[in-house]
Amino acid sequence: MAGLNLSAPAIVVLGPGSLATARRVQACYPHASIHGLQGRVDDVDQSFESFGEHLRALYRQGTPILALCAAGIVIRSLAGVLGEKEAEPPVLALAEDGSAVVPLLGGLSGVNRMARELAAHLQVQAAITTSGELRFGTCLLNPPAGYVLADLEQGKRFVSDLLAGERLRIEGQAPWLDAAQLPYSEQGQRTLHVGWQARPSSRDELSIHSRCVLVAIGADTVDLTGQVRNALHLAGVAEPALACLLAADAQMADPALHAAADALQVPLRFAAGADGLERWLASTLPEATRQRIGALQVVVAPAPLSPERIGTRRGRLSVVGLGPGAAQLMVPAVKQALAVAQDVLGYETYVRMAGPFRDDQRLHCTDNREELQRAGHAFELAAQGRSVVVVSSGDPGVFAMAAAVLEALHASNEPSWHRVELEILPGVSASLATAAWAGAPLGHDFCVMSLSDNLKPWSIIETRLDLAARADLVLAFYNPISKSRPHQLGRALEVVRRHRACETPVVLGRDVGRPGATLKVVSLGQLTPEMVDMRTMVLVGSSTTCTFPRADGSQWVYTPRWYPAPPE
Repeated sequence: MAGLNLSAPAIVVLGPGSLATARRVQACYPHASIHGLQGRVDDVDQSFESFGEHLRALYRQGTPILALCAAGIVIRSLAGVLGEKEAEPPVLALAEDGSAVVPLLGGLSGVNRMARELAAHLQVQAAITTSGELRFGTCLLNPPAGYVLADLEQGKRFVSDLLAGERLRIEGQAPWLDAAQLPYSEQGQRTLHVGWQARPSSRDELSIHSRCVLVAIGADTVDLTGQVRNALHLAGVAEPALACLLAADAQMADPALHAAADALQVPLRFAAGADGLERWLASTLPEATRQRIGALQVVVAPAPLSPERIGTRRGRLSVVGLGPGAAQLMVPAVKQALAVAQDVLGYETYVRMAGPFRDDQRLHCTDNREELQRAGHAFELAAQGRSVVVVSSGDPGVFAMAAAVLEALHASNEPSWHRVELEILPGVSASLATAAWAGAPLGHDFCVMSLSDNLKPWSIIETRLDLAARADLVLAFYNPISKSRPHQLGRALEVVRRHRACETPVVLGRDVGRPGATLKVVSLGQLTPEMVDMRTMVLVGSSTTCTFPRADGSQWVYTPRWYPAPPE
């Protein structure tokens, strides 16, 4: 069994009284994030509205759950989604003051190990109830990193036999069992095999595979998954013993390589240079045995391999939008990218908005006008195999960093930049956030424009304004005014007023999604540049945009989905 690919744990708290303990738990697991009930717990990494729904979502994602609350609440919340035992993440309940640690689910994904780690960190006793662990002091069904159980069902029968009194002998090296209280005997009727070899199944035997095998890939990647499996079979290697695939860095962007690694559920690593594979194997694993099968080399090391120490991985550059500022408006994919990032780059205001960060994450803050330099720096870091995030507010593709990153890549002749895994993750833009607060002013066709002439001539802005206003599109203005160009909003309004009635609704959203946010609805005739600053989103309605009173005395604003047909 390959086991779960677990993400960083989620520490879930329901009230402020648990927050101090949550911080202590986070010190044990620095990659963990603290999730707090919205309206009751502040200063957390992520907020949620419904405890049960949030817990179930984390469970389905395979996220380890450390819930600082009564065990019964956790059990009732997850009861409806419990599935196969081998496919569940660790779930633990902790007392609010840290005085108790109770493993609930995830015996095959390390929950008891986590419970012991946490208990030692909190200086309490873990409530371990698993019979095999209590009797033998170890869980044969959950070997340590670098080893993998061959057959779960056989493992269950095997442990049951040992609990019933059968004796055990071990073939191979299992150093983690040296301190265990297993019923050893050279004449034992049950045999534990530890190694990389493929073995036929037997009722009296259990195999734990050492992940000490890598396959070095040649140039031929046609049906690569089939090639690798065939090579392992011919070399007598059990597939679960495969630790990783290794290829030359020139192949880093080859989809066939990544598809094979996904199919085989192993990491993919790369050696630098034309002769990088041979040089790396000769210098790093001189004691390994090597067998060439077709275009592949099957390499067997004397001990489990750590993929993180083999060559480099393909770097990833994620260009993300943080949304307007509120944590609950940040999309989950962006939160995940930030959680696994090693480097975070951006304008300092936006980088701080993306936090909190772990101590091991590196922040690179630059001026807001250094987009291309920032993009180049991000590619340099990602080309080293690092996980890099470039942050923008709102959506990265709306007057933000996505275009700058692609512009830098387009202009670059550096092969390592083009091999980076580049992804653009969307965010809630300021125009959409402001429109949602106001109602639906963007409910029909609309035009988004920046009034800044830093990167385009003002004459172009005026021409586009005139055409968009003449077309009767709702207008969304970014960068409407600044100290260096105080006159331009007034000039833009003059252009718009040629084609719009004075009573046209205008929405002014300032710092929407951030503390101190304000929303105001005025008419186009009332609007003056003094009502607006650089942090204001301006939405100018079309001829069909309507307003009507809300119950609280403010106004709803919307643009109907229909549009009147032109007169014949």
